[in-house]
Amino acid sequence: MTIPDTNNPEALALAALGWALSDQPRAERLLALTGLTPQDLRERIDDPSLLAAVIGFLESHEPDLVACAEALGVSPAALVEAGRRLAS
Repeated sequence: MTIPDTNNPEALALAALGWALSDQPRAERLLALTGLTPQDLRERIDDPSLLAAVIGFLESHEPDLVACAEALGVSPAALVEAGRRLAS
């Protein structure tokens, strides 16, 4: 896997979304807790607020945040910073 550019919050959040959706129970939890639908993901994939919500989902469960960061080859802090940048 290519390590996402930590200077590009959108790319990092998209990689995190891919990671979150790669496991069905986690994907279902993402949708349930964020209120997003599969249609939202398709239609708003480039919306910074949607991408920030994905990072917020990971932040709300530290084991997921750490596992995602490890899988992507970035620090958990890089994910948190990406979410902060997307939310502002």
